[in-house]
Amino acid sequence: MIRDGGVRGRIKRLAATPDELDAEELQRGAMASGCMPARQCQRGQLASVSGRLRTVVYSPRAQLPTLEADLYDGSDVVTLVWLGRRRIAGIEPGRTLAARGRIALRDDRKVIYNPIYELEPPR
Repeated sequence: MIRDGGVRGRIKRLAATPDELDAEELQRGAMASGCMPARQCQRGQLASVSGRLRTVVYSPRAQLPTLEADLYDGSDVVTLVWLGRRRIAGIEPGRTLAARGRIALRDDRKVIYNPIYELEPPR
């Protein structure tokens, strides 16, 4: 993470890409809300994460439809999965939210099934 302070810090910020600056802002927001960085989340752990939804996809499955959203906090991605849902008001790409639940792994990716969540006001 790029830190403010001193000439060296200012030079790093000037040389940073827009994606790096966005990741830094997301990480600061997650820390300010008391959430754990997604990169530190471990399987089986009850975690609170905060970030921006990158993608939201409805997956129609024969047995159980699912709504999946990738939450990016600037350090890693946690996929939020709502089982039996086709749509949830406010769950859309670009929306910022905090989510809480037990971390699982699916195909070596961090997942929270049926998370408790709180939407941040739209910007």
